[in-house]
Amino acid sequence: MAGVAKTLTLANGITIPSIGFGTWQTPDGDIAAESVKNAIEAGYRHIDTAQAYGNEAGVGEGIRMSGIDRSELFVTTKLTNDNHTYELTKSSFKKSLEDLGLDYVDLFLIHWPRPLRFMDNWQRANEETWRAMEELVDDGRIRAIGLSNFHRHHIDALLQTARIKPVVNQIRLCPGCTQDELVNYSRECGMMPEAYSPLGTGKIFNVDEVKAMADRYGKSVAQLCIRWSLQMGFIPLPKSVNADRIRENLDVYDFEISAEDMNILTGLTECAGGAPDPDNMPF
Repeated sequence: MAGVAKTLTLANGITIPSIGFGTWQTPDGDIAAESVKNAIEAGYRHIDTAQAYGNEAGVGEGIRMSGIDRSELFVTTKLTNDNHTYELTKSSFKKSLEDLGLDYVDLFLIHWPRPLRFMDNWQRANEETWRAMEELVDDGRIRAIGLSNFHRHHIDALLQTARIKPVVNQIRLCPGCTQDELVNYSRECGMMPEAYSPLGTGKIFNVDEVKAMADRYGKSVAQLCIRWSLQMGFIPLPKSVNADRIRENLDVYDFEISAEDMNILTGLTECAGGAPDPDNMPF
C-alpha cells in the first residue's frame, strides 16, 4: 500500500504536518480551548485559526492546557480583511501573538485577496501587507507566509513585488470541488494547497454510494473524505468540537482509497457546492 506522509516539507524547507486541525466557527473560550486541547492529545500537531474566527485566545488556551512543548506544534493564523495595510498588518499580528500567547507562529496567511474595504486598490494593499509580513519573517516572529483564497491573477499581482515567495494557498477543496487549474498553478508557484472545509457542505454524508464505500474500507465518511484529500496531495483541515470525531478524523493513515473510488469521490459535484469567488466577497 502506498503510504501518505504524516509530515510534508514546504518550499522554504519548513516541515508541516499533513493534516491540520481547523477551528473555523468554533466559539472562543472554553469550547475552542477544549477542542484544541483534545486535538493535541489525539495527536494533531498542526492547528489552524484566523483573526476573523475570533477564537485565537481560546486556541492559545487550548495549546497551554495541552502541556505540549511549543516546538512540537505548527500553528497557523491569518490576517483579517480590514487589516490590509502595512501598519495594521504589524499591529494586528502583534495582537494575534498576544491572544495566542505565543512568541511566533509557524505560518501567517493573507485570508482573502480582495476585501471590500480595499476593493479598488487591492493590489497595493496586498503589496503593503506582504512587505510587513516579510519583515515579520525577518524578525523571527513568523516562520512561513502564504495565501488563502487567492486566484491566479491575485497571485501574479503579489509575485510582482514579493521578496519572499508564498509557500501555501489555503482554498476550498473537498470531494467534488477540486479547483484543478488553481491547484496546479499554486503548485507551479511553489505553494502547497491546503484544503479548508474538506468534508464539503455535509451532503456527502447522505450519499448511499459513499456510505457503502466507507463501510467497505471500515472507515467513516469523514475519514474517507480526509484520506481522499491526502491522496490528492492536499493538506486537509478538518474541524470538530466532538472529542471522538476529533480522534477519528486523524485515523486515516492506515488505508488507501483505490483509483476507481478516488474518481468517484472526485466526481461528487452535486454534494460539494462551489468555491467562493474572492473578487466578490461582501466583507
